[in-house]
Amino acid sequence: MSVLDAIGNTSMVQLRRVVPPDCARIFAKLEWENPTGSMKDRMANAVIARAEAAGRLQPGYTVIENTGGSTGASLALVCAVRGYSIHIVTSDAFSIEKRRQMSALGARLTLVASENGRTTKKLILDMIETARTLAEEPRTCWTDQLNNTDTISGYHGLGDEIWKQTDGRVDAFVHSVGTGASSRGTVEALRRHKRDVKFFAVEPAESPVLGGGQSGPHNIEGVGIGYTPPLWNPSLADGVIPVPTADAKEMTRRLAREEGVFAGTSSGANVIAAIQLGRRLGPDATVVTLMVDSGLKYVNTDVFREG
Repeated sequence: MSVLDAIGNTSMVQLRRVVPPDCARIFAKLEWENPTGSMKDRMANAVIARAEAAGRLQPGYTVIENTGGSTGASLALVCAVRGYSIHIVTSDAFSIEKRRQMSALGARLTLVASENGRTTKKLILDMIETARTLAEEPRTCWTDQLNNTDTISGYHGLGDEIWKQTDGRVDAFVHSVGTGASSRGTVEALRRHKRDVKFFAVEPAESPVLGGGQSGPHNIEGVGIGYTPPLWNPSLADGVIPVPTADAKEMTRRLAREEGVFAGTSSGANVIAAIQLGRRLGPDATVVTLMVDSGLKYVNTDVFREG
């Protein structure tokens, strides 16, 4: 047994106090129970294992990735266990907690400057180019989460868990889109069990590119990269729900204070979208969403900081 065996099989709880009475049942899967406190552990474990199996990652190699932080921490955890060094490209746009967690797990960090601490298309592209340059060095393996289809397989187990935990009574899955891998992998697995499970994607209202709008800066970390992610499959989605950053932050605070559910901002966006859909589906339906990561990753951001 190792810490990697603790990945997955997370709990699921029903939200009650933030959910209006005319709404579907809303269940939240507590992905912060994974070892680094986020769902990304699932993906990182799968990506590293597949890179080893394919020979792209060998003893003595350095793993390279561009990330807002949760993927970086997850990859750093897996690399620590499996004996690889890791170099992460990240930015001041993402919380100091995430950067410190990556460093604590052994990652070397390169920071790319943001536009006033906000996520923009330019920032994402600058981070990608920096990682691409680092990956030109010998004995490196760029896991390239935005293009790597191995990331999708890491979330098939998540869909299977949701199916089992709802006793097959899930009607819809709602989730925010960053790389697109987690929603795609989860939905693929759910629809192997039930073909008509609905999926609604969530994105920042300030950057509604999946819904056909223009990209813009926002402060929902880990999602809304400013352009359509390469792994995004629009044929899987029954719709896209935009959520303003301010509303996502407020719901994140409400989840902590009213439900005891201490999560990050994208989780707040997920719940807002799940409630919107749940009102349309009615009280007999069951909607599942994800608490993507722990609120401990954001305690020094304006989501929770006092004053």
